[in-house]
Amino acid sequence: MADGTESATERHGVLFDVDGTLVDSNYQHTVAWWQAFRRFGHDVPLAEIHRAIGMGGDKLVEHLLGEDRDPDQDTELDSTHGAIFSAYWPALRPFQGAGELVRRCAEDGLTVVLASSASQQELGVLRGIIDADDAITAATSSSDAENSKPSPDILQAALDAGGLEARNAVFVGDSVWDVLAASELKIPTIGLASGGTSEAELRDAGAVEVYKDIRALLEAFDDGPLHTLAAPGGGAAT
Repeated sequence: MADGTESATERHGVLFDVDGTLVDSNYQHTVAWWQAFRRFGHDVPLAEIHRAIGMGGDKLVEHLLGEDRDPDQDTELDSTHGAIFSAYWPALRPFQGAGELVRRCAEDGLTVVLASSASQQELGVLRGIIDADDAITAATSSSDAENSKPSPDILQAALDAGGLEARNAVFVGDSVWDVLAASELKIPTIGLASGGTSEAELRDAGAVEVYKDIRALLEAFDDGPLHTLAAPGGGAAT
């Protein structure tokens, strides 16, 4: 793991999105949002919801319901989604190799930060699923950012939590919204298709590399951008 005495400008690190990247949860989020919308009388197609997963809850509601919605419902919709999603917690699983990749990054000297917008309680559940806390330097939650993705606030919070500079970091995420948020800070994104977004969509959004899933990224580690970042004199992929 990175030496804690290093200055922020010398430390290199990797920021990981969690849902759809390390934990197989995007489709559970989709169904939870669908049920929440139905409870408030909104019939939103599942496919449209899935394409919005990766946005923060507030942005997702506005994106799907539009400006003509009743904004007084936004908070209740988000809370209802969270309550429904919590029923899925016991069944959630990490993607194969998730904990192994997190540890491999730390062993190579990278500072590992989870850039999550989940609540503190949900983040605790997700960290338990990943099961690699010994290799994680820091993690963010929804309370760490005023604006959610595709705004870059949560990624800036993750950089700050890890003592990192954007130029020395790489972000690993699974959605177009992840890529757009990282681009605002000029952080290169390694895209994963595991969340249901295609390689073409991730590349079109600006991802520098795209892999099928965590296992594929782990298998290509020695020749990939994460190992390059960790190497002496290495810099973020471009």
